[in-house]
Amino acid sequence: MDSALAASLGTIADGGAPFVSLVTVARIKPDQMAMLLSGLAVHTKNLANDHRVSLLLVSPGGENGDPLAGARATLIGSVQKLARGADHVARTAFLQRHPEAAMYADFGDFAFYEMMVHKAHLVAGFGKIVTVSGDQLNEVT
Repeated sequence: MDSALAASLGTIADGGAPFVSLVTVARIKPDQMAMLLSGLAVHTKNLANDHRVSLLLVSPGGENGDPLAGARATLIGSVQKLARGADHVARTAFLQRHPEAAMYADFGDFAFYEMMVHKAHLVAGFGKIVTVSGDQLNEVT
């Protein structure tokens, strides 16, 4: 989770359909992730209506070029938009991982979002699968 630069963000669209997009991420705490999102994006509009999300983090490569043999984690939780001035922790963590984002982080349509991880489904390769609570992530890291 610490090495992830990007993730697939699953939100709930109008009418209840799933919507998946690519976002950049940074870990704040074992059970918290930061994102910098534009208010113009569909996923951000979806979050305004339903704060439930999932993030799929995938390690690069996989064994012998098989992406299903590599490690991945699906994080399930909720997201909240952070007010400017109250976003210091998320801002710092995110911009350390994505320094290129500093040029647009303060644009009016961008804001930092914090995801609280309620559950994580971890797959470390074939037959190496475990689901843990967000609290358990705090205990192991």
